[in-house]
Amino acid sequence: MRATGSPQQMAAVLAAALEAGIWHIETAPAYGPAEQYLGQALRGLETEQPARHRQLVLTSKLLPGPSLEEGQQQLRQMLERLGVPRLHNLAVHGLNLPEHWHWASAGPGGELLRWAVGEGLVGQVGFSSHGSTDLIERALASGQFQFCSLHLHLFDQTRLPLARAALAEGLGVLAISPADKGGRLYDPPPQLLADCAPFHPLELAYRFLLDQGISTLSLGATQPSDLALAQAMAGPDAADGPWLSPQQRQALEQLASTGQSRLGLERCGQCRACLPCPNAVPIPELLRLRNLAVGHGLQTFAEERYNLIGRAGHWWETLDASACGRCGECLPRCPLQLPIPELLADTHRRLAAPPRRRLWG
Repeated sequence: MRATGSPQQMAAVLAAALEAGIWHIETAPAYGPAEQYLGQALRGLETEQPARHRQLVLTSKLLPGPSLEEGQQQLRQMLERLGVPRLHNLAVHGLNLPEHWHWASAGPGGELLRWAVGEGLVGQVGFSSHGSTDLIERALASGQFQFCSLHLHLFDQTRLPLARAALAEGLGVLAISPADKGGRLYDPPPQLLADCAPFHPLELAYRFLLDQGISTLSLGATQPSDLALAQAMAGPDAADGPWLSPQQRQALEQLASTGQSRLGLERCGQCRACLPCPNAVPIPELLRLRNLAVGHGLQTFAEERYNLIGRAGHWWETLDASACGRCGECLPRCPLQLPIPELLADTHRRLAAPPRRRLWG
């Protein structure tokens, strides 16, 4: 997704991935020239190291919505760009809305996925989702998919029960970008570094997810150095046994304790009992960002995510805390008796960016 500056950049990242012991490569047509550049790198690898090329597992993703014929053409173009006769995995890219689910189950998407497997162009099918818990549960229960890609992070464990249920049924589960969307943990603030010491926050985040049984982590490398941690974790000095050592578990407990101490009685427990909101305000998600900013010093990340609200279509929330009407319906539902309207107002004050002055128009 991110090594798209040039074919040379993509080839360097692929080489570093192979050196780190990585053999599962995920891409998508929606990532600009990523498939094209990856295809060029793969052709070079096939020529120079055919055995290593055969070991790779390739995943790509198709946006929901096309007709059967359009989808068939898009899949053939994906294979052509990547220079392979077959994908190991094909995912619906962003099963986020009910209409996406209808397309993938009862609509042309379902027919497309069955055709792709039946023709031998795809080994198995899955989906990625930024959608609601109910929608993801419906997709997992359908029996239609063999893997899923979900937002699973150390600092956002909401979907871990879904992941565990999928794993128990034999589905593969990929965690979407724990380094970036998990809190920009590749560039942690000093407060978070101190709270996780002597371990790096990103290592704890990776190890936490692997310890939960998550089968794949997407690393989102922009440059070869982004894979140094993965190489160290999989190298000859990597510890045997559980992914988390007793010392790392203690560091995670310390991290939770310090966050709780800073937030005090204002910490949202993410139980979601406050929902539904009459104004459709996504209360838990907004207060989660406040938890991160106040409790762990993740101000930059929280601001970045908060100011993306309403600007990313169905890929992210559409209403921020200013939509709270202070009706108070959430108050009696909260088991922690949080002053939710006041906390939402504080969230907006802390995280909302001032409007930019337009220079024309």
